[in-house]
Amino acid sequence: MLKHRGFPGRLPSTDFQFTIRRANLKEGASPLIERKRFKDRRPADRRADTGFMAALWEHFGEEPFERGNLDAGRLSWLFGREVVPAEDPFDPKSYDALLRINVEQARISFPEIFDEDAEDFDWEDDDE
Repeated sequence: MLKHRGFPGRLPSTDFQFTIRRANLKEGASPLIERKRFKDRRPADRRADTGFMAALWEHFGEEPFERGNLDAGRLSWLFGREVVPAEDPFDPKSYDALLRINVEQARISFPEIFDEDAEDFDWEDDDE
C-alpha cells in the first residue's frame, strides 16, 4: 500500500481522518462506494469534504493517483462525482486502484477551492 507522504492525516481539530496507517491484510481494502451527500449534512461533515477535496487537489491536481492509504470512507463521499476511476477495469477493493479528480464536477461542488481569489485552505490546527 502506497503511503502518500505529505498528505494531511486528518482535518485539524477534528476526528475526520483522511488517511489510514496500515493496510488491512486479512480482509483487504474497504471497497469504495458512492455515498449520497444530502443538503442537510452537518457543517462539520461539509467542512471535512471540502478539506479532503482541497488536500486531493493540492497533492495530485489533475494527475491520476493511486488510492494507497487514503481513507475509503472519506473517499466514498466524493467517489463517483468529484473523484472517479482512472482505469478500466476498476477494482474498488484495491489499494493500487488509480483515481483522478473530475475537475469539472469538483469546481461545481467545491467552488471555494478552485476560486482564484480564494485563500488556500487553512490547515492550521486552531487548538494549538
